[in-house]
Amino acid sequence: MTDRILDRARPAIRALQPYQPGKPVEELERELGIREAVKLASNENPRGPGPAVHEALARAGRALNRYPDGNGFELKRALADRLGVDAAMITLGNGSNDVLELLGRVFVGPGDRGVVDAHSFVVYPLAITSSGGEIVRVPSRHYGHDLEAMAAAVDERTRILFVANPNNPTGTRVAEAEVKQLLASVPDDVVVVLDEAYFEYVDAPDHPDGIRLLADHPNLVVTRTFSKIHGLAALRMGYAVSSKTIADLLNRLRQPFNANALAQAAAVAALGDDDYMGESRRLNDAGMAELTAAFDARQLPWIPSAGNFVTVRVGDGNGVYEALLREGVIVRPIGGYGLPEHLRVTVGLEVENARFIKALDRVLAARTGSGATS
Repeated sequence: MTDRILDRARPAIRALQPYQPGKPVEELERELGIREAVKLASNENPRGPGPAVHEALARAGRALNRYPDGNGFELKRALADRLGVDAAMITLGNGSNDVLELLGRVFVGPGDRGVVDAHSFVVYPLAITSSGGEIVRVPSRHYGHDLEAMAAAVDERTRILFVANPNNPTGTRVAEAEVKQLLASVPDDVVVVLDEAYFEYVDAPDHPDGIRLLADHPNLVVTRTFSKIHGLAALRMGYAVSSKTIADLLNRLRQPFNANALAQAAAVAALGDDDYMGESRRLNDAGMAELTAAFDARQLPWIPSAGNFVTVRVGDGNGVYEALLREGVIVRPIGGYGLPEHLRVTVGLEVENARFIKALDRVLAARTGSGATS
C-alpha cells in the first residue's frame, strides 16, 4: 500500500530532498547532553528583538482568540510608507521563503526552467522543482553570482531567475551596475527575483536597492524578511514587493492567514526601530572583524561577506562540524550547497564568537594531531 501511495505522488515531489535547517540547541542538548550550547548556524540576529517589539507582542497577545488580518493592512501600510511604494505592490509571507515558493507555483510548470547560481539558497531550486520545473545551475564566479552567465542561460523555456544579494551561503554580493545589466539582458516575460534578505546589513555605495528598480522593470520581484536584522526569525514574517500585476497573482494563491497576528504586530514595531537596526549593524561589523581576523591568524581562507555570516574553508567541513557539536557549538556545514570543505558561521555576540574560536582551535588541533586534514 505504501509503495502504491508513493507512486501516486507527483514525480517532482518524490524527487525532492527535505530542507535541512540549522540544528536547534534543544536537539543538541538532547543528543549529547550538552548545556548552554552556542548556535551560530542559522544567520539569526543574536541580540533578540528590541523593547518596542516586546511591547507590541504584549498588546497583540490579548487577542489570540481572533484570526489575524488576512490582508495585513497595518503592516502593508507601514511597509509602503517606509519603502515608498503602493501597498498593492506588497505580498506578505510566512517568512520570505513563503513568497519565494509562491513565485515558483505561479510562474513555473512542467517543462519550464528556472535559473539559479550554483551556490545559492536551497529554497530556489525547491520552488522550481516542486512545480515540475527544471533547474539550470550556473557556475559561480569567485563564489558569487555570475550575472552575465546567468543571463546567457535564459532561453525560451525559462520562466524565472533567482539572484540573492547578498548571497546565502557565501555572503557575496553584486553591484547595482551588474543587476541593471542583468535586467536589461533578460526578456521582460522572465521573472527576475532579487532576494534581499540581508539587505539591511550592507553598507556600500554601489549596492542596489532593488525596490528602486521596480518602476523600470515590471518583471522584477524583490523579497525581504524580518528574520535577519530585525531579529524576528521565530515569528516568520517576510514579504515581496513587485508590480501590482505580480502581487495580485501571488495574493490569489497566498493562504489568507499566512501572516499571523503576532508576527504582523512585531514587524510593524521592528520596522520603526532604527536605533535597534543601527546597533545590530555595529555589532555585526565588530563580530565579523573578530571572526575574520581569527581565520587569518589560523590561515583559514574565508569568503568576504556582506551579510551577518561568513563562510570559511576548514578542509573536511562535515567532520569539523560534527566535532564542533561535541564542543557545544553549532555552525552550518554546506556540502549540500556544493561546498563540502567549508562551514558557514553566523556572527554572534562577542562571547559566542570567542567560544566558537576556542572550540575551533581545539577541534583543529585534535584533527591535526590525529593525522586528519583540517
